Amino acid sequence: MARKNKRPLGFGCEHQQYSRCPICCVVPPHMLENIVVNGNEQQRSWAFHTLNISSQFRGRRNVVGAVNFAVSPGEKRRTIFDAKSTEQLPGTLVRGEGDPPSNDIAVDEAYDGAGATYDLYYEVFERNSIDDKGLRLDSTVHYGVKYDNAFWNGDQMVYGDGDGEIFQRFTKCIDVIGHELTHGVTQYEAGLQYYGESGAINESFSDVFGSLVKQWVKKQTAQEADWIIGEGIFTDKVNGVGIRSMKAPGTAYDDPVLGKDPQPAHMNDKYTGFEDNGGVHINSGIPNYAFYLAATEIGGYAWEKAGKIWYIALRDRLRARTNFKRAANIIIQVAGELYGQGSQEQNAVQNAWQKVGVI
Repeated sequence: MARKNKRPLGFGCEHQQYSRCPICCVVPPHMLENIVVNGNEQQRSWAFHTLNISSQFRGRRNVVGAVNFAVSPGEKRRTIFDAKSTEQLPGTLVRGEGDPPSNDIAVDEAYDGAGATYDLYYEVFERNSIDDKGLRLDSTVHYGVKYDNAFWNGDQMVYGDGDGEIFQRFTKCIDVIGHELTHGVTQYEAGLQYYGESGAINESFSDVFGSLVKQWVKKQTAQEADWIIGEGIFTDKVNGVGIRSMKAPGTAYDDPVLGKDPQPAHMNDKYTGFEDNGGVHINSGIPNYAFYLAATEIGGYAWEKAGKIWYIALRDRLRARTNFKRAANIIIQVAGELYGQGSQEQNAVQNAWQKVGVI
């Protein structure tokens, strides 16, 4: 049965602007809205402020357009700024490429996470940074006061420190960093519109490659990986293992304040309402589960074959309004081109999309 439509609380972009939104946050709005409803007075205040900041960013970007100011030096170049608990970007320069570690754990985590993401794309997929031209990887840490999110704004990464009661600092999870930087890759390649099924595919690709960054750093096979996005981001007061689970969508958390993880794993349970830009974070559970199924059936390291299939599809084949079925058919086709028609790899990909009800 289709998930019931819910009346949105009014945060985020207006409906007609969804496809133009370049602000891609790792914490979905429904989690923050649940805190506004269920949290204590301080928690509600922090969540409401986080939602408002994201809404204001989207409004400003929709007015001026997605103008890119970051430079492409043509090589690995990380630049870390400190907002010092303000909302001014980019902030004060605190670490550049090749500089020694600082005495600030968030600065060093942002630096190392951006480096790991760059290295995965460069060494595994032969991609030179986000734009494939060596775009400088700019990050700002300590954004705002108790800001409960991390986001890619079309030019750079921005990390909040979390409120300390529900969320910890957002630089803590390397897959969160890889997730957000992959929104930049998608921006430069398929340009998937951030609404409905194309938006859910956009979010799913970020989860896929965020998870692959973590697996690559840990040298884990598909079977060994936990497939949790944001594992460790919650404090010990939260009943949950992370923001999303790729291997078991809908099971990442079940908490009195955050609510229950609403992600479906099958098309029968697809969310059909208007919240969350038409369910971009919610329905990403469906393609996420398809990738997990394909990667584990193929076996070995997920970045070697499954990751390559998904990357080439994103780079060369997907388009702005691609829906689930079209994406599935494209990805199956790419698997056949890479590994042969009827190959074990192509069959695994096809089986995965069938199991989630897309084809």
